[in-house]
Amino acid sequence: MGKPTAEQLEQALAQAAWLRENDVDEHFVGKSLLNHNYRLHLLEDVLVKAKHYLHSGQSAQGHRELIQAIEKAEAADPDM
Repeated sequence: MGKPTAEQLEQALAQAAWLRENDVDEHFVGKSLLNHNYRLHLLEDVLVKAKHYLHSGQSAQGHRELIQAIEKAEAADPDM
């Protein structure tokens, strides 16, 4: 499965928002896409912080930023 282009993703997110705003998201596709997109950004931040932490000598600041990013991602999905 190919990754959508930035334009395709933008259009899909706009449509998902429209579904939610107009209360016609019968099968929760819009809700799911918006939620997954939000969580994806949080998890991408964890990955960036983890890479930085591992490549920067594992500094205390890098560790703190990584822990904060993990906590933020976990808070967005209590089932994680």
